[in-house]
Amino acid sequence: MTSRSSDRRKPVVLVPACNRMMGDHPFHMAGKKYLDAVRLAGCLPLIVPSAAPDELDALLDLADGLLLTGSKSNVHASHYGESTHDEALPQDRVRDDWVLPLIPKAIARGLPLLAICRGFQEANVALGGSLHQAVQEQPGLNDHRAAPGTPDEQYDFAHEVALQPGGLLADLLAAPRIQVNSLHGQGIKRLAPGLKIEALADDGLVEAFSVEAARGFALCVQWHPEWKADANPVSQRILAAFGAACRSYQGRDPET
Repeated sequence: MTSRSSDRRKPVVLVPACNRMMGDHPFHMAGKKYLDAVRLAGCLPLIVPSAAPDELDALLDLADGLLLTGSKSNVHASHYGESTHDEALPQDRVRDDWVLPLIPKAIARGLPLLAICRGFQEANVALGGSLHQAVQEQPGLNDHRAAPGTPDEQYDFAHEVALQPGGLLADLLAAPRIQVNSLHGQGIKRLAPGLKIEALADDGLVEAFSVEAARGFALCVQWHPEWKADANPVSQRILAAFGAACRSYQGRDPET
């Protein structure tokens, strides 16, 4: 059987779009920095605007990887059994409706997954976890929201995280602690069953997890490794590992 690696040179990574109103018109969009990160991983990004339930498997058939981006919007609280804490914060129900069911399907296939910020939160919710809707209001937790200023100031290192010994991330980075940026108001409240903590902030908030039963690479991080990734050795290692996993998935025998 001819492997799919002979059909195309670069692995295809699905990048679900966010939904925004531009004037009076709805638009699908994905941040350039995420697409640049996919290319830095040696893969080809494919932005997916949205999908009906009967289209999910067809999309996954096209893919060698899945990257879930960050966003200003939050996963709607109804997906983990809560009412919305602050109605003024942006939501994206269109993205919720198709990406949440896409995640377990992708993991079941062994499709490599890299989830960032909102994507990290999506993965936890999709697999049965819940979120703090306002981390800064929780006793004992710090304010993890972005500092005011320019993008360079907002995405600058904000705190360290401790990598869990023996974990995917600790092995990949060969370091006990790393510095990360921090631009999120929501965070992990209850970790979904089957997820393994990979990194913790000093206040105890989960900053990274992997999927224990995943047959492929499945890493979810709360920070933004895509920001100026080409100048960040930690980001480069994460993206290199994701890209290698996508190439391995692409080269597999589809019938096995």
